[in-house]
Amino acid sequence: MKPINRIHSRTAVLCDENIDTDRIIPARFLTTTERAGLGKFCFNDWRYRQDRSDNPDFPLNKPSAHGCAILVAGRNFGCGSSREHAPWALLDYGIQAVLCSEIADIFRGNALKNGLLAIVLDEAEHRWLLQNPGIELSIDVREQVIQLPDGGHIRFQLEPFARHCLLDGVDQLGFLLQHDQAITHYEHQQEKAA
Repeated sequence: MKPINRIHSRTAVLCDENIDTDRIIPARFLTTTERAGLGKFCFNDWRYRQDRSDNPDFPLNKPSAHGCAILVAGRNFGCGSSREHAPWALLDYGIQAVLCSEIADIFRGNALKNGLLAIVLDEAEHRWLLQNPGIELSIDVREQVIQLPDGGHIRFQLEPFARHCLLDGVDQLGFLLQHDQAITHYEHQQEKAA
């Protein structure tokens, strides 16, 4: 995982509500534990026509959405079944942050553990972002603030451990490995005391 300090990008908007994990990546593509390459299946049944050509009606296929790393999604994003493949697919597609007023807890946990910034906003902030697609935002993870184009800002909250891992670019296992010497020392002390 790469450290995430700041994300600067235009926003792409998917206004639909209740976008579940099967819509993010259909279950038939969950046959691998490899993260690379899952982006081609991201929003597969929505993004492509039957002949695998791009669906021109899919919002992320619009030229204005190309290259956007920040996704503003409709309420209740990531609901449905638990699958880490959903954040993996979004990351491989190029999405680095999802902003929404309601993000399913399991999806949000999986996202943050895998380096996808999942930010919950209040309803008014969320509604404004949905109504203003394509704006430039800067997300500062350390300060937990989103800078708006007009100089304003939106504050957001991250659980401290998730924030630490994002800033350091480590997952839970990586965090434990950073403390390997201290863990080994503690184990030796416990063996001596027994």
